[in-house]
Amino acid sequence: MAATPRFRKKAVEGSAAEGSANGRSAAEEPARKHPVDEKLPPLKMFTSGLQHVAAMYAGVVAPPMIVGPAVGLSAKETAFLMGASLFTAGIATLLQTLGFWRIGARLPFVNGVSFAGVTPMIAIGKDRGHDGIAVIFGAIIVAGLLGFVLAPYFCKLVRFFPPVVTGTVITLIGVSLLPVAFNWSQGGNATADDYGSMTNITMAAVTLLIVLALRKLLRGFLQQIAILLGLVIGTLIAIPAGITDFGALGDADVVGFPTPFHFGAPQFEAAAIISMCIVMLVCMTESTADMLALGKIVGRPADERTIEGGLRADTLGSAVSPLFNGFMCSAFAQNIGLVAMTKVRSRFVVAAGGAILVLLGLVPVAASVIALVPLPVLGGAGIVLFGSVAASGIQTLATAALEKGENALIVAAAVGIGLIPIAAPGFYHAFPEDLLVVLDSGISTGCVVAIVLNLAFNHWGRTPDAEPGAEAADGEQPKDPMALPVAH
Repeated sequence: MAATPRFRKKAVEGSAAEGSANGRSAAEEPARKHPVDEKLPPLKMFTSGLQHVAAMYAGVVAPPMIVGPAVGLSAKETAFLMGASLFTAGIATLLQTLGFWRIGARLPFVNGVSFAGVTPMIAIGKDRGHDGIAVIFGAIIVAGLLGFVLAPYFCKLVRFFPPVVTGTVITLIGVSLLPVAFNWSQGGNATADDYGSMTNITMAAVTLLIVLALRKLLRGFLQQIAILLGLVIGTLIAIPAGITDFGALGDADVVGFPTPFHFGAPQFEAAAIISMCIVMLVCMTESTADMLALGKIVGRPADERTIEGGLRADTLGSAVSPLFNGFMCSAFAQNIGLVAMTKVRSRFVVAAGGAILVLLGLVPVAASVIALVPLPVLGGAGIVLFGSVAASGIQTLATAALEKGENALIVAAAVGIGLIPIAAPGFYHAFPEDLLVVLDSGISTGCVVAIVLNLAFNHWGRTPDAEPGAEAADGEQPKDPMALPVAH
């Protein structure tokens, strides 16, 4: 792929050649759109958007599914919370993809409920019922508004994300998501009798093989929706296997609007606000890394203005979510893998996915249809999706001049520390709970370590002409980073 400026240059050159051949000037030729801004045919737009929803659905409903019972909500109230989360995730996704003013990254960027806030939200609202939810919502509103104010300043950190840092973080994003796919492949509920059963794991393996086979055998549009087709085929196979649950379909209401402040007016407590503000900073760090990764994949590098708009959409979406009983919103990294794999880069496809999410939030019975996909089936597809993100990070690291300076050491330390929450989940058990918000996120800790070590080894105490090739050793962005290979 080529950077946006090069893309436009080639488009103009092509137009000039065609114009002279046809007796028309280049000025008379329409400018070619970047693939990110292309609008696809309606059917392709819908099915590709639905594929994004299928990939993220479990991640959106899981946090309210965990937090609801923990704070003392009934099963029906928890289901309401799940529908509200789908609705607000759709709003946040539309803000990101379509945008207005200087809000929105305008990239194929999916937003949903952040897992980073699950532990602190449980700590805030445990066994407090509606009051606990009201306190959580109040804290999220303040954290979202604070993040919105900080976005123009936070985005300037992009200069601290050269390839040695972004490659490390993108790799950690993919690797950190793989345990989620493995958990889904086993059934998703560690307390269930069939968790890790041969049936579940075999179903995940079958889905994985179906997706790989479809990617190999199909061409064109059908190849692009191989994940969606794999999920459909896997779900159909899972029915006779007895792991498809139709219970949610029968209990769901046909229509249900997430009534504003359904659980009462938001309440504001200092400790809760501080806790969620920390979570917001973590989410902003992860979203920045995700935007940089997605910018590379789609061939439109994320500059400061793009990141500022993306962070504003994240934080505004988070501030508005509690109005409709939703939680904090942030980037969904698994959908970056879907973009890389399908090569469908249109932001309007993801906007269609956002519209579908809004619809699912308003029509619970439609949401329950998506929920028919068994977690083992989703896990099999997730292995490919999340692995694609890690592969993209590895290819970015290949451009980071690891043979020069201490870049290899930076990657080694950052990846090693970032893998701690995955390889040893109880490693930080003796640390204060407030610190666990950051430490339990391998993406956040790895990102911070990579940034600090890059500054320490490549910037602090060095002069620009310290040695030949110092700029490359610093891990600075090449002038045309998109001319380098990235994962598809």
